Amino acid sequence: MGRYSAGTLTGAGSTTLPIISLYGGVTKGGRIREIGITNTTSTAFAVKLVSLSTNGAPGSGITEGVMDSMAASPNCQAYGTHTVAPTVNQDLGYRAAIGAAVGAGVIWTFGDTGLATGATPNGVGVIVENGTGQAAQAYIVWDE
Repeated sequence: MGRYSAGTLTGAGSTTLPIISLYGGVTKGGRIREIGITNTTSTAFAVKLVSLSTNGAPGSGITEGVMDSMAASPNCQAYGTHTVAPTVNQDLGYRAAIGAAVGAGVIWTFGDTGLATGATPNGVGVIVENGTGQAAQAYIVWDE
């Protein structure tokens, strides 16, 4: 099993447009191990983690880093801020209020088994819970 990562400076997103997402590959998905979000502004915002059942129009693909030199290229694809809303399948219960300071943030971890993305078009995304989103630094670490 290989370990991969992807990170980006996000757009503001919205309550329907993920600021970062990870979609499973055609034949298999991944197991998310960690997601981090850090504020780059002095305005607070709130985020939550959701599962996605369609792609909508994801933003630019983020180049994945291969953290295990023995691993093959990843099947999953990470994306920056979406421009057309995907279908939110389920609220996954993870929420965070990101403080009104540059560098305020959250790191979510997902234990021994990780959080499954499922195969394409299923994915996981971070959306603004309410109000106005802000630009952020965000990353995802996963196994597949």
